[in-house]
Amino acid sequence: MRTRVAITGQPQAGKTTVCRAVVDRLGRSTGGMICSDITEGDSRGRRVGFELLDLQTGVKGVLAHIRGDGPRVGKYHVNLHDLDRIGVSAILSAVGTDLIVIDEIAPMELTSQRFIRAVEEALASDTDMLVVLHQRSGHPLAERIRAEFDLITVTKDNRGVIADEIAGRFEPL
Repeated sequence: MRTRVAITGQPQAGKTTVCRAVVDRLGRSTGGMICSDITEGDSRGRRVGFELLDLQTGVKGVLAHIRGDGPRVGKYHVNLHDLDRIGVSAILSAVGTDLIVIDEIAPMELTSQRFIRAVEEALASDTDMLVVLHQRSGHPLAERIRAEFDLITVTKDNRGVIADEIAGRFEPL
């Protein structure tokens, strides 16, 4: 039986870090996309955007940046070209793996209809899924995931230990 887990929490709570740790612990054939901060200045510089990574191919792109011309979400401009070319492709090709990872389903990503359709296709598959879900999104796709997935909230207090619990929810292959 397939396992579906959604990680949620406040910004900077460690959701992506926990997601990566779960993937490492499971050691499965994994596909999908994961995002990380783009910072300016030293290692603790201010966040200026988000990088997008295809977990199977290693191809990287820019999801959003403070400088750009795509749809605006907060202070960031969404790069629909990279989201559709890298993120959507990563999700669709992940359907043939043991685990689909989508980090993140949030307002930036939800500006792309192709992204929404790719997530819906992944949901229709029998593949296990691990997603990072924006905590407050009221988008119908986010609401569907809240209803259908096991929802786990990451906090600064539990982020160091929660990855083992989440990994344990997935049955061994």
